[in-house]
Amino acid sequence: MTLRKDRRDFLLKVGTGAGMAALAAQATASLRSLVPNVSYDAPTTVKIGQPTDFPDGLKFLPDERLFVFREGLTFHAISAVCTHLGCTVRAEALSQVETAMVEGAPLRLTHRFMCPCHGSRYSGDGGNQSGPAPRPLAWYHLSIAPDDGQLVVDLAREVSRDFRLTVA
Repeated sequence: MTLRKDRRDFLLKVGTGAGMAALAAQATASLRSLVPNVSYDAPTTVKIGQPTDFPDGLKFLPDERLFVFREGLTFHAISAVCTHLGCTVRAEALSQVETAMVEGAPLRLTHRFMCPCHGSRYSGDGGNQSGPAPRPLAWYHLSIAPDDGQLVVDLAREVSRDFRLTVA
């Protein structure tokens, strides 16, 4: 009698475990079907144009919300997204060009940035000076596309503020 009861308990536990495993697999498959296989996010690496398309000084790219600076053959890119709530900052030309040491490298400052939403102010290198902005504006990595020579910005790759791309 004990052997029959032990076998019945064992089979009941195996059947219950198999049923639970099947339900878990079905639930996982159902939840996975809610996540698309394709990403509709904007690409993080964007070609922004030939180096000759950029004048000396500042050029704003509204689609990328990006400021690209050119000084001769040297380029750097600063985000135009305020670090407070994500508004697009505006560039204001300085009355006099300033030179600042930014992380050990000299940088010509021709503009400063201001957020129209909540009044955050940033220096020409993107450093936050006043207002509710908690962090400086991001600097992004620039490179040259090997196929057509265009400038490429990687909006997912922040770099230190001493980054410069010099084009040959």
